[in-house]
Amino acid sequence: MLILGQAPQQPEVVMFDAWRECAAPATTLADRRAQWDRLQLLSALEGLANRKSARLYVNLIGDKGSVDRFWWRWLSRPGGWMAGVPVTHGPSVDRLIEHFRREVRGVAVWDERTPSTSNVASSFAGAENLLPLRYDPAPGSLYSRLVVDPGGPRLRVIERMVGAHCERMFGGPGVIPGTRIPSTGSAKCDAYLWAAQRLLRTRRTDVRMGYYPDAAWLAKPLGLPVDRTLLSNHDYFVAHKGFFFDLDPWDDEAPDDELAQKPGTDASVLRRILRSAYLASRGAMIHVGGFVPWDQKYTDYTHRAHGGVATEWRYAEILSCFNAYMDADAPGLGPMANASFFQHYPTRSIYRQAPLPTDAEMKRRGWIEPTGMPANRPFACFYAGDFDSAAWLYRMLPELWQDSARGSVPLGWAFDPNLQDRFPVGLAFARETATPNDAFVTGDSGAGYLNPGYLTPPRKWSGLPSGLGSWIAHSTPLYRKWDLSVTGFVIDGNAPPMAGDTLRAYAKLSPGGVVAQKIPAESLVDGVAFLRMGPDLSGDLEKDAQTIESSLKGDGPKFGIFRTVLWKPSLHAELVRKVAADLPQVAFVTPPVLMELLRRKLAGPAHTLGHGQSDVR
Repeated sequence: MLILGQAPQQPEVVMFDAWRECAAPATTLADRRAQWDRLQLLSALEGLANRKSARLYVNLIGDKGSVDRFWWRWLSRPGGWMAGVPVTHGPSVDRLIEHFRREVRGVAVWDERTPSTSNVASSFAGAENLLPLRYDPAPGSLYSRLVVDPGGPRLRVIERMVGAHCERMFGGPGVIPGTRIPSTGSAKCDAYLWAAQRLLRTRRTDVRMGYYPDAAWLAKPLGLPVDRTLLSNHDYFVAHKGFFFDLDPWDDEAPDDELAQKPGTDASVLRRILRSAYLASRGAMIHVGGFVPWDQKYTDYTHRAHGGVATEWRYAEILSCFNAYMDADAPGLGPMANASFFQHYPTRSIYRQAPLPTDAEMKRRGWIEPTGMPANRPFACFYAGDFDSAAWLYRMLPELWQDSARGSVPLGWAFDPNLQDRFPVGLAFARETATPNDAFVTGDSGAGYLNPGYLTPPRKWSGLPSGLGSWIAHSTPLYRKWDLSVTGFVIDGNAPPMAGDTLRAYAKLSPGGVVAQKIPAESLVDGVAFLRMGPDLSGDLEKDAQTIESSLKGDGPKFGIFRTVLWKPSLHAELVRKVAADLPQVAFVTPPVLMELLRRKLAGPAHTLGHGQSDVR
């Protein structure tokens, strides 16, 4: 084992057991401050250290970092990316700062009295190679140790969100300090507008953005541990000079983290920030990590007016109107570490899926008639979701993929291909270890989560011109690289149904078929099958079996796709057995097979034999 600080003989990785920083219960404000300070700084430091290459790896998520240890074992297996790379072990956050001192110019100091400045400090951390630090001159605080104490590194304060005499900077009358922007009257919102003026409008940050909770958790933790703040997710966005925010998408009530705010101020500032990002990106698609923090604010979970799903859909429609899509780190499974490390994983240029079965094989299985048309029986498949979040894939894939029943029944794994940005390791791992019954489709709504109905005018929340071309340009190489021909689920949410141009664009993007919400039960668009998503399954297998059986009743070939969320393969296999006992003629197939059979039904006998044997996966 090497010792931190020794000159390595070859490239090395520094590994740090960050789970120790979160191990103690955060029962007091002092505890929470200490945990927040260390975890926010560590995540920013990891982002800076890993900006150009993979250098710092932390064990944080799961029991004593068990999730990160799982992925490290796979990366360092014989022949793996990290095989043979020497590893040093960092003993403390202070030593890590010392080791990576060249990457750090100084600190961005934020004000606990205005919790949104914690996110602003993380934005400046990426843009200016800084570490975010809560202002706390008390002896022994992280701020004092790193900035004030004579024996410390005496890091220079580059950005300061506390007034010269320790007064609050934001929310006062007149204009926002250092700008010509009139104050919103909200300290929370003024801080974001100040940051957007300095970073987004000057293009000093990337258009990658992070919707992650601000430091309101310090005063109102709601019993949540520090990892639920999702501070650990910051590293990737710091590495890419991303912009962080935490704003309520509703305009009919004040947010519960600033009850004196004029209703709608948060939502208005959210749209202003997204417009700035749209202009900075010149209309290209904008990657937004994170999710509405419904476990901490903005929903009926915290006694506000709106439900969690309604709030998600409101947020999705606003993003979609500004050419932005979600990488949806929803609460519960949201914490992730090491995305800035994983981003450097060397992926292949293309990951091929197995082709569709030949006509001869489909005849043998009783799926098609001699004419090539689908057999007169019900066909069903599973959409195994929800993987529109790099964090969810990173957290759940070890458990799901090691289930003993995987491969025993056909499954359509719905992994959004944009997850390659933060977690290419997981996508590659799944492809390299898949069985013939593991098929891959996109999750919602293709390359990432948005509402396609709001890509074209009228765009309710922005008034911008069509973003459909940008979306297709963004999506096409991702579909090609991961050999995806079926869009597994388009979530329309509150948006209008996909219109003609959007339907045709998805047909071209997904020649193997498209599943959506607001479409006819079965239809053909430019020769491509479109199918309405069937009912979600609950996990109550008796009821789920009845749901599937009732959906597939009737004469002629029937087609149903059923959504499960985080189900193990063994649970799917048990449900298949229950359905087969009551409806033995049902054929469970993968989504690509289901959509090809549906296409044959809709296109007719003249368009069946031999179609799609090489170009549709």
